[in-house]
Amino acid sequence: MKQQKLSHWMWLSLTASVFVAFPAKADEVQQSAVQPNTSNSLSPITKIKRLNEITIPATTIKQWLSQSPTPNSQSQSLIQITAVRLNSTADGINVILETAGGKALAGSTSTEGNSLIVNIPNAQLQLPEGKEFRQENPIEGIAAVTVTAVDAKSVQVSVTGIDKTPVGKVVQSQQGLILNLTTASEPAIELLVTAEKRPEDVQDVPISITAIPREEIEDADITSLSDIAANTPNFSTFTPSRNFIYYSLRGLSNYNFLSRDPVAFYVDDVPYDYTGFLDTDQPDIERVEVLRGPQATLYGRNAQAGAVNIITRKPTNKFEINGSASYGNYNNLDLRAGMSGPLVEDKLFFRLSGKYGSRDGYLKNTFTNRDVDDQSGGTGRAQLQWTPSEDWDVSLNASFDDYRDGASLNLLGFDPFKVEQDVDGFNDLNSNTQSLRVAYKQPDFRLTSITARRFSHQKFENESDVTTRDILTQYGDIDSTVFSQEIRLQSPEEAKSFQWLVGGYFESRDFNVGADAFKYGADSVSLGYTPGRDQVSAEINETTKAVFAQASYKPMNALTLTAGLRYESFNSTLDNRERTFIPADGSASSRSGQFNDIEKDGDILLPRFVVEYRFNPNIMVYGSVARGYKPPGVNYRADSQELLTYEAEKSWNYEVGLKSSWLDDQLAVNLAVFHNPVNDYQVPVPNATGFFADIANAEVSITGFEVEVKATPMDGLTASAGFGFTDAEFSNYTNPFTLQNYNGKKVPYAPNFTYNLALQYRARIGLFARVELQGLGTTFFNEANNLKQGSFAQLNARLGYEFENSGIYFFANNITDVENLTTAAAFPGFGTFVTYGAPATYGVQVKTRF
Repeated sequence: MKQQKLSHWMWLSLTASVFVAFPAKADEVQQSAVQPNTSNSLSPITKIKRLNEITIPATTIKQWLSQSPTPNSQSQSLIQITAVRLNSTADGINVILETAGGKALAGSTSTEGNSLIVNIPNAQLQLPEGKEFRQENPIEGIAAVTVTAVDAKSVQVSVTGIDKTPVGKVVQSQQGLILNLTTASEPAIELLVTAEKRPEDVQDVPISITAIPREEIEDADITSLSDIAANTPNFSTFTPSRNFIYYSLRGLSNYNFLSRDPVAFYVDDVPYDYTGFLDTDQPDIERVEVLRGPQATLYGRNAQAGAVNIITRKPTNKFEINGSASYGNYNNLDLRAGMSGPLVEDKLFFRLSGKYGSRDGYLKNTFTNRDVDDQSGGTGRAQLQWTPSEDWDVSLNASFDDYRDGASLNLLGFDPFKVEQDVDGFNDLNSNTQSLRVAYKQPDFRLTSITARRFSHQKFENESDVTTRDILTQYGDIDSTVFSQEIRLQSPEEAKSFQWLVGGYFESRDFNVGADAFKYGADSVSLGYTPGRDQVSAEINETTKAVFAQASYKPMNALTLTAGLRYESFNSTLDNRERTFIPADGSASSRSGQFNDIEKDGDILLPRFVVEYRFNPNIMVYGSVARGYKPPGVNYRADSQELLTYEAEKSWNYEVGLKSSWLDDQLAVNLAVFHNPVNDYQVPVPNATGFFADIANAEVSITGFEVEVKATPMDGLTASAGFGFTDAEFSNYTNPFTLQNYNGKKVPYAPNFTYNLALQYRARIGLFARVELQGLGTTFFNEANNLKQGSFAQLNARLGYEFENSGIYFFANNITDVENLTTAAAFPGFGTFVTYGAPATYGVQVKTRF
């Protein structure tokens, strides 16, 4: 009944917001002319509009939704660009487009190779000197500025750099439009993101978001989730090996890796999932967006804690090649390459990229005299982009990952980088992904379809007693196939006062456990075990269906109101499950714990409300309330039928934030404060051996904040800093099996603070220097809070010299050789198993592009 009332309330709220928004549009306030009168006093004379200057309100649903001008509106006529001028400035040049009657132009920016592109709709080029404008080498660093007519109603400005993409900002003016270009080594702080599925400045998005652009990605050498997290407040990763990664975002983690991820990970709109399949290399990145807080009304896959959106570089209309090679201690070899260009000029483009790496292990097995955790493998990506017309954009992407790594377990209290054991172990991971993205745009709407398939396979063997005796070895063989289809229909990019989006999502996931096993060796008899292999096998099928919508309305220029709603249904079915013991002496196997067709369903309404107020173009505050959700499911590790299913995890996220820019965009300061009570938090519960086998539910309270600062205090010098604080604790939890109470204890894998600081200098003569300080607060690894890693910090640095199209860099990570735990788990009778972070590493890297 409560859910039905909530549903009625939500629909009434949305209906009311539609009627409030319907045709209303605030008139712009015009400045009054001031003239003397006969009484020697000043009185305002209001300018009266002519009939053809009056904007006719929308009279059809189509006009209202699209925000298109009505047929009688003066703005329906194309704006004539009558002149192009280049004016020098203190640190660059302005490209000024003058229009007939001084009408303002609107433009959207993008990049293509070394070119900065500005697309201007609703405009015609009417230059006295000819059909286009072109000026070569207007200033140092810029090869050419061109202004051309794309078609009869749109114009394009292209600024081509000599060795890199120029930095520019579009400013509307009383003359028409100004493109402000700078020759400074670092741009003013303006990052375009697509967090809300439309290109916009990150400072205009009412979400706590960390955006990392391409230049910073290259300068900081970011190629993995761990690298991304190290540069993002309140986002942490703990990586014992490439085949197993723990992470935490605002205190919500995948500590319960038996259930669904609380964070949605996307690579070029393709969803990635599961702890064993996430930590793959990500070379050739264009930008990264980390959104904190529930994301349910804009993305296909629901995300309770937030979303990590990785966008790779796109194919180009000009041929280009880039590559890098690095070598460091531990024989660390890293090779990367990329190639892009047109197959059919202006129509069909391709891009190929890849990475291969290998290194010796940090962990030495003194018994076998071999490295335990060595790594080797790589990734490759191919992209095709077809643009048959300006309205269509079709992309076909494919990628693969293939890694052959070692294991990394150790025992607490021993040398972090030495073990003595009879089995070295291995971790193998391979995956392949295919996706088709089709985008179609019209003046009234945009339509996007994303079809994707991702297959992942993990196989591993770990020494589980960490001795030279043949006692216990863990073995796993797991694969997953995810098929997803997402469709979005949304307002055009030019829509201002009313923006909307509706979408649908379908996902099918087949998760197959070929073996989740322990092998008891000959020496296990002394501990009361029978030699043999004890394994669980299972097949799980999950289906997600969802529809979602969001609308933003500006009742006045300074105020934006946003409401969103998602309906999601989820089904998890344990098709079959059984436990098998295969004796080592060859006698008959025994089977137990056989279950078939165990189902767990769930559905929910997930609302989101945002109020955004802009005091001026540089200062914005917002407040939001959003529902978070992790679906229920089935647990293949449980041995009894009553424990095979678990309940959904639900939360409310309350957030207020500030976004501000200062000193002519040379300084940006963002702040967000949040409170997130979580009901039925899904807790993995270890059995008597310490092995996670069951799932319980708890109540959790999470409160915190994050602050980010970015600055360019002088030409060539940039500074960025982030700090995140999270207080995540159990408010009501008693272990249902041991009856131990954990109220007030901290949630595992939720550091109480994170911070990142980076200072970088790039001189005109080619010198490059970057130093980073990255730290984590206290992290607990279990509910009892008796296994923990105290706060620590790591220092990284890069020093290089850059030529026109290449550079050489010396790097060092964890310079002070800090030792830190990344995971810890107690196994009665065997000890506490732990893994450690990487020691000090250093090397040299060479980059080139042409």
